[in-house]
Amino acid sequence: MERKATILVVEDDMHLMEGIRDILELNGYVVLTATNGVSGLEKLEQQAIPPDLIVSDIMMPRMDGYDFFEAVRSVEDWVTVPFIFLTAKGERDDIHRGKRMGAEDYVVKPFDAEELLVAVSAKLDRKRQLDDAWRTEVSDIKHNILTILNHEIRTPLTYVVAYSDMLQGDPNTLRADDMRTFLRGINAGANRLRRMVENFILLVELETGEAEQTFAWRSSSFDRYEVLVNSIKAKYTDIASEKNITLRFDVQDDLPAVVVDREYVSSALECLIDNAIKFSDKPNTMVSVRFYAEDGYMCFVVNDQGRGIPSHELENIFDTFYQINREKYEDQGAGSGLAIVDGIVRLHGGSVSVESTFGTGSTFMIRLPVARSDKSPTG
Repeated sequence: MERKATILVVEDDMHLMEGIRDILELNGYVVLTATNGVSGLEKLEQQAIPPDLIVSDIMMPRMDGYDFFEAVRSVEDWVTVPFIFLTAKGERDDIHRGKRMGAEDYVVKPFDAEELLVAVSAKLDRKRQLDDAWRTEVSDIKHNILTILNHEIRTPLTYVVAYSDMLQGDPNTLRADDMRTFLRGINAGANRLRRMVENFILLVELETGEAEQTFAWRSSSFDRYEVLVNSIKAKYTDIASEKNITLRFDVQDDLPAVVVDREYVSSALECLIDNAIKFSDKPNTMVSVRFYAEDGYMCFVVNDQGRGIPSHELENIFDTFYQINREKYEDQGAGSGLAIVDGIVRLHGGSVSVESTFGTGSTFMIRLPVARSDKSPTG
């Protein structure tokens, strides 16, 4: 049985309040009443579940409708409850002020029953739509998290536990090659878990705004691109070689400085290069990385000759936890890499774009604004 919507009516005119209550109850609503903002707050505090809608007069003793509205919106559990103001005919200032505050609707006195019911029904329908959308989003997030837990955590843990168990056997029966194989397996599983945890932490920093604070105090002018290239080479050359992929760098001479958080920018580039290698399914191919300046921007371009991205998927690939056909390809990773790249680039006032042909390869470009000439390089 569907739960009846609950409406809190706050009105100091007892006859009008009783009339509104009767109209709403006759149409199947559960009605709570209060005679001013103070008693309205007391009524809200008494409810285990917030009402679905508040209908409130503006001119009331002790606490008027505006103060009541602000008090309701200051409480996290009540902030999503829609609000309809009752206002006297011709009080246009009331309507303008309430709209600026964020009230959802107005009913002008005097009003008939139908006018009130239409406004109430419209706001409740909209609330149901928003609630359904929120539940769907939460359900999708739960599904993605469970998928990640099932695949992305279980798989590397299996490596770590299985190889650890083998190492705990009789050491006299283990050859040196076997021990090295087991240790490589443990290391691979541990590194995969570490990367996933680091990505989740970075994603949370970007989503919560903590990264903005970090960027504010940690960013500096940077032009030592050879250091960045050498760091990436050291990390990915062997990984690429294992898949028969050549990793090539092309760095323009005399590149301008950019104001960056080097750690964040390194993470963004590494995400793109890691993806380029991972999605290069064909051997004897190349992943190329180019650094060059153009039109006041530093451009970082990563090109692969891999799987490519279908055109209809391009608009989704920067979404958090999104992976293309995860069930078919069983790719490693939580689907957070490109969301991290997008967040980092936007943090730096830049842009990221992609061009891709399915079955041929992809090209990702990061563009970051060049530092002003009055700033000297420091890092």
